[in-house]
Amino acid sequence: MRLNLLAGAVSMGVVALAAFGSVQAGEGMWVPQQLPEIAGPLKKAGLKLDPKQLADLTGDPMGAVVSLGGCTASFVSPQGLVVTNHHCAYGAIQLNSTPENNLIKDGFIAANPAGEVSAGPNARIYALDSIRDVTAEAKAAIANAPTPLARTLALDTLEKQLIADCEAGGGYRCRLYSFLGGNTYRLFKNIEIKDVRLVYAPPGAIGNYGGEVDNWMWPRHTGDFSFYRAYVGKDGKPAAFAADNVPYQPKHWLKLADQPLGAGDFVMVAGYPGRTSRYTLASEFDDTAGWTYPVVGGHYKQLVAMVLAAGEKNPDIAVKYASTVRSWQNAMKNYDGQLAGFKRIDAAKQKHDEETALLGWLRKQGQSGQAALTAHDTLIALGDTARATRERDLVFRQLNGQGVVGSAVDLYRLAIEKAKPDAEREQGYQQRDMPSFEGGLKQMERRYHPEMDRELQAYWLHEYIKLPATQHVAAVDTWLGGNDEAAVQRALATLGKSRLGSLDERMKWYGADRAAFEASDDPAIRYAIAVMPTLLKLEQDAKTRAGEALVARPVFLQALANYKQSQGEFVYPDANSSLRITFGNVMGYTKSDGSKQAEFTTLEQVAAKATGTEPFDAPKAQLDAIAGKRYGGLQDQRLGTVPVNFLSDLDITGGNSGSPVLDAHGKLVGLAFDGNWESVSSNWVFDPVMTRMIAVDARYMRWIMQEAYGAPQLLSELGVGGSVKATRTAK
Repeated sequence: MRLNLLAGAVSMGVVALAAFGSVQAGEGMWVPQQLPEIAGPLKKAGLKLDPKQLADLTGDPMGAVVSLGGCTASFVSPQGLVVTNHHCAYGAIQLNSTPENNLIKDGFIAANPAGEVSAGPNARIYALDSIRDVTAEAKAAIANAPTPLARTLALDTLEKQLIADCEAGGGYRCRLYSFLGGNTYRLFKNIEIKDVRLVYAPPGAIGNYGGEVDNWMWPRHTGDFSFYRAYVGKDGKPAAFAADNVPYQPKHWLKLADQPLGAGDFVMVAGYPGRTSRYTLASEFDDTAGWTYPVVGGHYKQLVAMVLAAGEKNPDIAVKYASTVRSWQNAMKNYDGQLAGFKRIDAAKQKHDEETALLGWLRKQGQSGQAALTAHDTLIALGDTARATRERDLVFRQLNGQGVVGSAVDLYRLAIEKAKPDAEREQGYQQRDMPSFEGGLKQMERRYHPEMDRELQAYWLHEYIKLPATQHVAAVDTWLGGNDEAAVQRALATLGKSRLGSLDERMKWYGADRAAFEASDDPAIRYAIAVMPTLLKLEQDAKTRAGEALVARPVFLQALANYKQSQGEFVYPDANSSLRITFGNVMGYTKSDGSKQAEFTTLEQVAAKATGTEPFDAPKAQLDAIAGKRYGGLQDQRLGTVPVNFLSDLDITGGNSGSPVLDAHGKLVGLAFDGNWESVSSNWVFDPVMTRMIAVDARYMRWIMQEAYGAPQLLSELGVGGSVKATRTAK
């Protein structure tokens, strides 16, 4: 899965939990504040720690868990060593790769701290400092606004003020989260570590063993782990990359488990899951299953084929677009898996039946249920509005986000926003965003090739001219000067003269004002100027719709929480990229074909799967160690060998990649990196029978660093030592 959208809701969930005690292991992404309330189920599942210890977010072990801004990771040494998935570090690996020095293929080991390399200008580690409930302020701002657009703007103004106050003094990154559609708002304050360095990555034939063939599949045999190190200035405060920065010293770090993990054992994951949609409307589910996944997934498949074909002819393209392609591949396979899962469990019927039951319950409430029914009608109407232009919106968004055109649009928008006071700028263009903005301009140097950019532009221009006339954008039509192949070729030839493919040129425009842009003759900039009024108008329309939802959605979802309580069900929040804990037990499952799946895979299965050809091209050093039964003392006596990956019934989703899997004592037993094929539809409808999390076993991680791709210095830092019996390279 390469895991590439609750005061009332959460509190209502707590009431339901206390009243009905229906919580069970497996399902649920619990906010930390709920953990003391579910102490019974946690203990029943096998937790040995006091649940209150888990609610201490800056204590042990929770204080060791960090966000990478899309993945999860954790500190594992007092010298700022961080472990996460190989696929989470893939962007950093790719940025440091060239056709001549391909770290994606060959792996990377820093012999000493001086050899550690920057993970990129936009690499970040976010360590949680505090959480503050700001529900009252947010609800007041929304309630006092007279119109839907004013509501969105009022909440945006409040959010920027809260963040500015939170980040005062520097070194912090703050974010406002809403729960259950806006029934609760919490402000998360994080230490923002800006100097992140790559320390260790196994070769791709280990870290991505099985590739897209095995992605989302079980059995699995992937060494999906890598190490970063967090650095700060000499004063201990976060600072941009500098040669004399020093390792960050966290207050807490995870220790490797000292007891072997086995079937039935308790496990839990702490992480930052991106988004689930279990409380969405049935019509929103229908839109996703009937249009978004099939259509967007189809585009991804065509784009992947294009880039792979170009990469076969040009190794530079293959390396520069490797991370992008992998993200597309993951998404398209995920969509296919979800669609298959929806069909298998008849998710559409479940969603519609649940909503019908809820609406019937509300009607029986008489006047007290009317507000929620009206809110439901509003949300349905908003969905109808969005659906009417979804084809246009998809293609237009892609046209404006690609290569030199995307750079031109972003840079011109920045010039517009810079003319405003910082507090009035659109989020993403404030001063706090400039390091990441500049980093993106620089990273483009390693993720852009003019030939491939032209092909991608051509793809989306062809998609644009296929749109019905009613879906066209007047500004694009004028710029194109036609709606045929000749117009597309003229546009490509014109854009091909843009100078924004050069880093120096992008950096020049990074400091330019609006007047300079509007005097420019650069073709990509001229396009940006042409479409910007439309972009701003569409953005305002979206904010108006969002302002209507700010009132309607919390009312409807609070009613849903009340209904679930009335049915004796528990309520946990949909994932929204904030910190969550999920818990359960190590267990296999039975596939739809009746085949029973064991909890663990093993070293010998890695060798049995090896073909010598990608993606099953296990390195010779690894195969030799397996053939020689060099287990290095890491074998599990019950298995008679070293475990590689394992299954559990935990509830995770994208964003949980790299999350530490902890045992009953809070010690590290592995890293979450995937889910089984049958689990992906659980983002919408949870299936406790088939949903399983796939994790890389910490014993396999140690074995790789000891026997296959040696890193004795890291083993020592992790406090486990271990001799290195294999060659330093895994070729």
